[in-house]
Amino acid sequence: MKVYGVVGWKNAGKTGLMERLVTEISGYGFSVSTVKHAHHTFDVDQEGKDSYRHRIAGAREVLLASRNRFALMHEMRADDEPTLNELLGKLAPVDLVLIEGYKRDGHSKIEAFRAQTNNPLIATGDLTIRAVASNTPMPLDRPVFDLDDTVAVADFILSEVGLIK
Repeated sequence: MKVYGVVGWKNAGKTGLMERLVTEISGYGFSVSTVKHAHHTFDVDQEGKDSYRHRIAGAREVLLASRNRFALMHEMRADDEPTLNELLGKLAPVDLVLIEGYKRDGHSKIEAFRAQTNNPLIATGDLTIRAVASNTPMPLDRPVFDLDDTVAVADFILSEVGLIK
């Protein structure tokens, strides 16, 4: 599986870019999965529902399934967060996995950047960031795309991972 990341500070446009990239790249006929890193406790379950009750009771894993989808919740009963590689190993094979977050991992990435957030550019100190998608032009030693030019960003990523030439 090919992997490529989208990173940036809060409110930089990562999630919107991810959403547009999934739509665009899927539209090219490639299969795409995503991984999203959360820096906080989150719940995909609803309090009071059977699956929530199973998990709270102490189940290590709860698989919730219907005719339309399934979700496997694995409760981390220790402080060790799984590595990105461990998580990628749990995904079914696809052409491309887009990763939102995991900015310090070693895979190639594109940085989403909005000037009005007043955050520093991550790319200046990180060579795993191969390009920047920004709402403002900037001189940089690697490609800079318009944050809203999804086609150009998608083509760059697909070229980087070898899915198109």
